[in-house]
Amino acid sequence: MPRMLHTGQVIIDLVMAVDKLPEAGGDVLAQSASFEAGGGFNVMAAAQRNGLPVVYLGRHGSGRFGDLARDAMNAEGIRIGIADRAERDTGLCVAITDASAERSFVSYIGAEGELSTEDLASVPPEAGDYAYLSGYSLLHSAKAQALVDWTLALRNDVSVVFDPGPLVNSPDEPLMQSLLARIDVWTSNAVEALTFTGAADITEALDCLAEHLSASALIVVRDGPQGCWISQGSQRRHVPGFKVEAVDSNGAGDAHAGVFVAGLAQGLSAFDAARRANAAAALAVTRWGPATSPGAAEVDALIGQICGD
Repeated sequence: MPRMLHTGQVIIDLVMAVDKLPEAGGDVLAQSASFEAGGGFNVMAAAQRNGLPVVYLGRHGSGRFGDLARDAMNAEGIRIGIADRAERDTGLCVAITDASAERSFVSYIGAEGELSTEDLASVPPEAGDYAYLSGYSLLHSAKAQALVDWTLALRNDVSVVFDPGPLVNSPDEPLMQSLLARIDVWTSNAVEALTFTGAADITEALDCLAEHLSASALIVVRDGPQGCWISQGSQRRHVPGFKVEAVDSNGAGDAHAGVFVAGLAQGLSAFDAARRANAAAALAVTRWGPATSPGAAEVDALIGQICGD
């Protein structure tokens, strides 16, 4: 059975809910606060909960945050591919959600910011696997080159999924240039796509991404409550979203990405996989916390309720 080999970063989120962010030098009281596994964990949990086995091909640290990360992955059934713990602890992200359901982050990188060729060799890729790359990984000098070299050497029957994240803002960086032709599935939100391409709208961004990627690449651009756009070759389609009352957008894009890849791995069409991903993201924003992707049964129930399937 296909697997997701996730090469990104599992960190620990300090999740806080506030009415509004403080001004510089100010202070506000949070309604809630908790430590939760986050970062790449959100995508992996979404995929695992929707039937796709997941292997974490990233580092994890020695210390209380590393323990939290491993406990969370073990609880989800995610296989930890690199057995040895790094000497430093896993990193931390302060994730603050305000009353509008928008979230803000401040991150500190720990053990997950490093990765070697030997680490990546811990789990040999197999035919049909999906290698998941995060744009955040390209910003870490202690892992970026090894990760790109590993990706370019992957067998052709392994699909490369790339999520640029908010900080990879150009196709012109040397490592990004190396990766572009090897990307099989691009998944991002609209802001990330617009920033990366310099486009004025999603239509133009899809055109630009098609020019940068291979002719067969499948492009997914999320458009918030409106759903998402999928594009491959000459085919382009809008996949409507599901109307819900959002309380926390943290992790919604990750839920979408994980469920989308799970759908592809199970043989669904891009449209059907995207519809399931839209349903998962809609359910995720109705819950507090980062890794709030629903399982397959909940996704099925929402689609059946709204679409009558």
